[in-house]
Amino acid sequence: MPVHNVRSKEEFQSYLKDNEVVAIDFYATWCQPCKVIAPVFAHLSELDKFEKFVFLKVDVDDLKEVSEELGVTAMPTFQLFKNGGKVGEIKGADQAALTKLIESGL
Repeated sequence: MPVHNVRSKEEFQSYLKDNEVVAIDFYATWCQPCKVIAPVFAHLSELDKFEKFVFLKVDVDDLKEVSEELGVTAMPTFQLFKNGGKVGEIKGADQAALTKLIESGL
C-alpha cells in the first residue's frame, strides 16, 4: 500500500479513526535524515506482512497543530497507532528501530 501524504488535521483524524494500525512519519522538507530514511518507510509500506497497515507522512511545517498535539519535537519522528491510540514512537533515522516499531503492530 502506498504512503499517503496527509494534507489536513481532519484527514489525519479520519485515518486514525478508520484504520486499525497506522504508521506515521513526521518529517520536514529541509530535514536531511528525513530524506535518507523515507525510502525505508516506503519499502516497509509495500511489504505483504503490513498490507493491513496504513502508512502516513505528515509534514511538520504544514501540519504544526497535529505534530504539536502528538508531542513531535524532532525530525524524523515515527509513531505507531493501534485502534486510535499511540502504542510506539521513535525519534531519528534509525532503520532497525523503525522496522522494529512497525513490526510491533503485527
